[in-house]
Amino acid sequence: MKVLHGIRVVDLSRVLAGPHCAQLLADFGADVIKVEGPGGDENRGWPPHGPDGQSANFASVNRGKRGLVLDLKTPAARDILLRLARDADVLIHSFLPDTAVRLGISLERLRADNPRLIVATISGYGAEGPLADKRGYDLMVQAFAGAMSTTGTPGGSPIRSGVSFIDMSTGISLYAGIVTALLARQTTGQGNWVHGSLLETAVSLLGYHAVAWMQAGVLPVPQGSGSGHLVPYQAFRCQDGYMLAGAPNDGAWTRFCDALERPDLAADPSFHGNVARVQQRDRLIPMLEGCFGRRPVTYWVERFEARSVACSPLHTVDQVMTHPQVAANAMRVTARDADGTDRDLVGTPFKLAEGGGIAPTAAPRLGADTATVLADRLGLLREEIAKLRTDGAFG
Repeated sequence: MKVLHGIRVVDLSRVLAGPHCAQLLADFGADVIKVEGPGGDENRGWPPHGPDGQSANFASVNRGKRGLVLDLKTPAARDILLRLARDADVLIHSFLPDTAVRLGISLERLRADNPRLIVATISGYGAEGPLADKRGYDLMVQAFAGAMSTTGTPGGSPIRSGVSFIDMSTGISLYAGIVTALLARQTTGQGNWVHGSLLETAVSLLGYHAVAWMQAGVLPVPQGSGSGHLVPYQAFRCQDGYMLAGAPNDGAWTRFCDALERPDLAADPSFHGNVARVQQRDRLIPMLEGCFGRRPVTYWVERFEARSVACSPLHTVDQVMTHPQVAANAMRVTARDADGTDRDLVGTPFKLAEGGGIAPTAAPRLGADTATVLADRLGLLREEIAKLRTDGAFG
């Protein structure tokens, strides 16, 4: 039995952050109901689409859920939602506060109806402050939270990170908050409000950059593939592609030079100590680049690996998802679609020795489980469900 078996979740969130959180809950055994409006989650329409017509974006964060359509503009649909919330352990949404009140799912209303309910909300810029009602998107928060100022090349134009790391990390942190609240409920008997935001996630991920400015007054600047506080620690162009290699300490620097067939650099006193190498970056890096360019990537990887020097070839996504190391750690998994086809998906970022796993079903079709959910969660009869459909509760 999975560790979250018996936990009932209502997922009203959209796009990536909230759905990713709810998918993790489903992976570890929770019964997750994905509630969408008649038009569906907006990312259902985002390309590319797989052979089944399903958006890869939507499929990536919605496995293991049951699909329910509710037109929350109608009183009947809002009543159904409140009934689901009264019997739930967790409700996740990303509505702005005014919208939540208008839909009848304010924090106060939900907690009054079900004191054990954990309400998890996601916003763009946090629950407090002058921007609490501002909509947030991964790209905009990369800029607002300073992450974009550290990305790219010196003097270059702003560069977006190629992955939606703020969205996805927010989903993981919200999952942690929900599980923490579930643990606390075992002691208190009461639910909690778990609130996360893209901004708070992004600022927390600044980590040492933020601390370096607060404590030492140092602002990070774009370094391309490199690092402002370590040299060498970046990508180097080889004969047939790029390789990343780094020397985070002096012992590694000596081995780095040996692998590069340049022991004279290790012996040069002007490069002794990381601080000296950082100061000599503009002189040292061109020397190293000239060495790497003489041989192919595989040659250098073999030499660096043999000397335990941190290195990696620059992989593309197809190379990653077919790599045996990725497969060995269950990061490429399958879930079964409604038509019986197994769909390839990405695994969970952490594993449990017992009670873990991957949800067996792929992302639901829009509203595919509406009747089933209403019957088994609320005990509605077929005639009652038909009446709700006639009343427009499902769009």
